[in-house]
Amino acid sequence: MALSNNVIGAINFIVMLLSIPIIGAGIWLATEPDNSCIKILQWPVILIGILILVVAVAGFIGGFCRIPWLLIFYLVAMLIAIILLACLVGFIYMVTIRGHGHLEPSRSYLEYHLDDYSGWLRRRVRSSYKWDRIRSCLSSTNTCAGLNQTYSTALDFFNAHLSPLQSGCCKPPTQCGYTFVNPTYWISPINIAADMDCLQWSNEQTQLCYNCDSCKAGLLANLKKEWRIADIILLITLIALVCVYLIGCCAFRNAKT
Repeated sequence: MALSNNVIGAINFIVMLLSIPIIGAGIWLATEPDNSCIKILQWPVILIGILILVVAVAGFIGGFCRIPWLLIFYLVAMLIAIILLACLVGFIYMVTIRGHGHLEPSRSYLEYHLDDYSGWLRRRVRSSYKWDRIRSCLSSTNTCAGLNQTYSTALDFFNAHLSPLQSGCCKPPTQCGYTFVNPTYWISPINIAADMDCLQWSNEQTQLCYNCDSCKAGLLANLKKEWRIADIILLITLIALVCVYLIGCCAFRNAKT
């Protein structure tokens, strides 16, 4: 029985280590400029990671100190935490399954359209109340201002691989036919009726295309990319947690026997 309890304690130490990539994924999302502005996913990820860490500590203490009720609490609470993590992994996958960039002639960067993304994501940015706060946050970053220091000619800019946020928020849509002066200053549109975003563009450096649907789409495209990376980390951790949990259940049953 002592051996089994020690095994349970060791298993929970491994679970404590597995909570680190979950918490780390949440902290990484929180430090990304777009995620820090919209604040949707990072806190659920961090809270689930902390929950798993706390439960693992309880199991670790229960295993080495041989406290049966604490081990039972660990088994039940860890099962709940694993189910929550599995639901989060599935949710992230479902809301990011849609959406992609579109190629434009003579451009290396992609254009983004809001209607391509899932309804749940679109609702996070459609409300004017929500978007005003997000827009103010995005405009305070160096996302667009840094382009002027990097690209001095139209050819360099058109061959640039811009991030979705830069493509959607820092320039007018390509189909409007604006003439390049610098990355954040464009004049003389040819087809201003091609898209409502053509009317939203402003050369005012605090405005640019932050009111455009293309900017909202660019934000969602950035979120999709980062959330998919976090989802892979969470999925790998989830599989490891399930394996360790099953081993822990077997060890608990042996200890009880």
